[in-house]
Amino acid sequence: MSGIIEITKDNFESVRDQTPLLVVDCWASWCGPCRQMGPIFDKLAEEQGHKANFGKLDCDKNPELVKQFKILAIPTLLFFKNGEIEDTIVGLVAKEDIESKLRSLQ
Repeated sequence: MSGIIEITKDNFESVRDQTPLLVVDCWASWCGPCRQMGPIFDKLAEEQGHKANFGKLDCDKNPELVKQFKILAIPTLLFFKNGEIEDTIVGLVAKEDIESKLRSLQ
């Protein structure tokens, strides 16, 4: 897999199970901080795509997954390692903070 994968309720499990390290950006189009996180996430996917897979989950279109992961605020980043959720980051964060989290999971 390469690039950013659109995560939906229909493909989430197969995407999660096919990748050792997956970072999912949970966002919505109306969310200002989510729009700020977008370019940061895109750049990370471009630079770190050889180390992890990156997906975007539109919270408005996937309420089942929002409920499953108890997402109460966006943006939220979900970090999966070997199919299991390892960590989350809630809110707008610096690229360096996300890179640090990725390094800790590798």
